[in-house]
Amino acid sequence: MKHGLSYLCCLLQLIAIHAGAQELRCNIQLVTTQIQGSNRSVTEALQTALYEFVNTRVWTNNVFTAEERIECNMMLNITSLVGNEFSGTIQVQSRRPVFNSVFNTTLINFQDKDLKFNYVEGQPLEFSDVSYTSNLTSIIAFYVYIILGLDYDSFALNAGTPYFQNAETIVTNAQQSSERGWKAYEGNYRNRYWLVQNLLNDRYRAVREFTYKYHRLGLDRMSSKPNEARVDMADYLKFLQDVYRRKPDPYLFLLQTVFDAKSNEWVELFGNGTPDEKTRVVRLLKEIDPANISKYEKISQ
Repeated sequence: MKHGLSYLCCLLQLIAIHAGAQELRCNIQLVTTQIQGSNRSVTEALQTALYEFVNTRVWTNNVFTAEERIECNMMLNITSLVGNEFSGTIQVQSRRPVFNSVFNTTLINFQDKDLKFNYVEGQPLEFSDVSYTSNLTSIIAFYVYIILGLDYDSFALNAGTPYFQNAETIVTNAQQSSERGWKAYEGNYRNRYWLVQNLLNDRYRAVREFTYKYHRLGLDRMSSKPNEARVDMADYLKFLQDVYRRKPDPYLFLLQTVFDAKSNEWVELFGNGTPDEKTRVVRLLKEIDPANISKYEKISQ
């Protein structure tokens, strides 16, 4: 009887650990407003399947409590549906809480314009870490690992490397695919191949150092020492400036992903600084992100 109770306790403990192991709380949205007469049954089935694929699969070896799960969104905007072939874009966003506050900071806000896949209602979503099985699940899994990597990087220096390496493996496995987004030679640097290459490229390591210091040593200290933390975060922007001045690639793709995620936050954050802080921050941001000059001018107002 004792052995039976012991076995039952162990079984329940394993179930509890597995149930709490899922890392993401991801909102999956399938937008089909541009598709005339789209089959609602198919799109609803796909949305449900994607939600379960992302949120019930275990992606790491770590155990997450329900409160620790990473908040993220994936919006698939379907612009074409021919037979079973879906085409469109995917918008990927993730955020993490700031210590001792109700504020969530954005880690990525990225649009991938090369979404194309086949899906039949009721079809299981198959994915393998060691081989290419489906363009849809490969894309989704790729961004799951990018989300995980950025989140881990924001808590410890370079802690996201294993997840970026998993994303890189997906890219390698997808080289056999005829679909766009996976290869180096597709015309520009703004695709999956270059996103993960840049994240793992030593020439961009200052971006990842910025990610750690800005979030863990800056934002997470705002509740206790707001003025000191804000001054430090302004200094951490110099990591991005260093990368900008060295120009590791013609498009500065990885820097642009940071700007897309952080520009609005910077306006709000540094708008509370001293006049001298504002002047220095605005000058730096105008240099490294000239596309958002009008936005950064609001810091000084």
